[in-house]
Amino acid sequence: MGLSVEKMEKVAFILKTTAHPTRIAIVQLLAAQESLSVSDISERLSVEQSLLSHHLSGMKLKGILSSTRDGKNIYYALKMREVIDVIQCLAACTFL
Repeated sequence: MGLSVEKMEKVAFILKTTAHPTRIAIVQLLAAQESLSVSDISERLSVEQSLLSHHLSGMKLKGILSSTRDGKNIYYALKMREVIDVIQCLAACTFL
């Protein structure tokens, strides 16, 4: 395969951080939108806001997402764009 140690570590970090169906769905939503509010993401994924906030804050802590506040709303955006590439690679796997 020829992956460098640095690349393997980055891919492993991305896989560990996004290793949940809800997190992958969040990444896919934010790949298509510049940013979305917590309530928008919750509505589109049919996930309770409390559970969603847990996933969002964890991904933000790890540097995958960024957030901004506008009044009472918090908007999330994809900060680490490489996550999209990793998920697209997985989607292209023939065994899935």
